[in-house]
Amino acid sequence: MRITTYLAVIAVLFVPVASLAQEPDSPETAVRCSQPEYRLFDFWLGEWNVSSDGQFVGNNTVVAIQGGCALQENWRGAGEGGITGTSLNAYDLQRGVWHQTWIDAGGTLLQLDGGLVDGVMVLQGERPTPGTRGVTLHRIAWTPNPDGSVRQLWEASQDDGASWSVIFDGLYIPAGETP
Repeated sequence: MRITTYLAVIAVLFVPVASLAQEPDSPETAVRCSQPEYRLFDFWLGEWNVSSDGQFVGNNTVVAIQGGCALQENWRGAGEGGITGTSLNAYDLQRGVWHQTWIDAGGTLLQLDGGLVDGVMVLQGERPTPGTRGVTLHRIAWTPNPDGSVRQLWEASQDDGASWSVIFDGLYIPAGETP
């Protein structure tokens, strides 16, 4: 009798979890994620060779996931020991903003929110400033260029946005093309 009771408890606990994990995309989800708001960052989809100041700095792959409801970025820095990282990007319908969560092999976690401003995707967030009690604002802008390339400008501010310093200014060229 104990084994039967134990199995029944396990079944009751795991069936709801399993059904959530295996729940197929509903028609409502498919329709929602096809709305224009969810397509605003699609210009970043693709395989990219990335340069900064004319020097190759890495490769980036950006793919649509979860039925087109999100973008997943996979960064591979150039050279031996180049940093790797991944971001998940999605439109948050309830808040009306795009959100990015970035994590890299160095343990950096960056969370940004924002949206399209005059054709440029601009996301911003803050992180504690190492070694201080302050915070650093981070702002990243992705600009689609007429030639199919994308410029990524990452800036930081330690004075609440009064001034900004460039952390990274990169040019994303579709893989297989030369700059």
